[in-house]
Amino acid sequence: MTKLRELLEELKLVFSGRNSILDSILPPLLFVLVNALFGLMPALWSAFGSSLLFTLLRLIRRQPIGYALLGAGATALAGGLALLLKRADAFFLPSLVNGALTVLVLLLSLVFKRPAVAFTSSVTRRWPLEWYWQERVRPAYSEVTAIWAVYSVLKLALQYYFYRQGQTNALAVFNLVSGWPTLILLLVVSYLYGLKRLKQLGGPSVEEFKQGTPPPWLGQQRGF
Repeated sequence: MTKLRELLEELKLVFSGRNSILDSILPPLLFVLVNALFGLMPALWSAFGSSLLFTLLRLIRRQPIGYALLGAGATALAGGLALLLKRADAFFLPSLVNGALTVLVLLLSLVFKRPAVAFTSSVTRRWPLEWYWQERVRPAYSEVTAIWAVYSVLKLALQYYFYRQGQTNALAVFNLVSGWPTLILLLVVSYLYGLKRLKQLGGPSVEEFKQGTPPPWLGQQRGF
């Protein structure tokens, strides 16, 4: 129970300040459903309209609108491509491009020994980047970044396959399943594996690093 509570608290930290996941999953779902029933134009208006509605709701409730605006912009871009190319599956082209860029960033971060997961952790937890580059800390973040890279490559390959086959519905369902549900699973695996590797590497904890504590170190006991 202690480890489960710890995981829940860590996930809450990662997702704190995020808007509802409906902001990102409902517009593409509406697009697929309305497109199947009424055609491309009604589907585009439904998707974009729902994105604007979420933005308006955030404003009324005085909640952060950054993610809602980003979702509305992405929906508008996707809709524009679908309209321009006159293909419903073109709605998911931005997702493909984003996936390709994600793979590129992850791989380059490994090549230059500045693992991307370290940057995202630093932004979330506000830990000093210098700690992540320690020789007895960095390998853990490199290995977790490699896990995310493998997942991203496989996801991109399947997205491209569905896109090339013109399987719009399959692509939408796959994007949904490989989105938030898989993201949460990956975060749990990353946390458990990463913390275990930090202990094996025997490097200093963040606080020990800040205080300049000499070895032997107790090491990072919580947080990754």
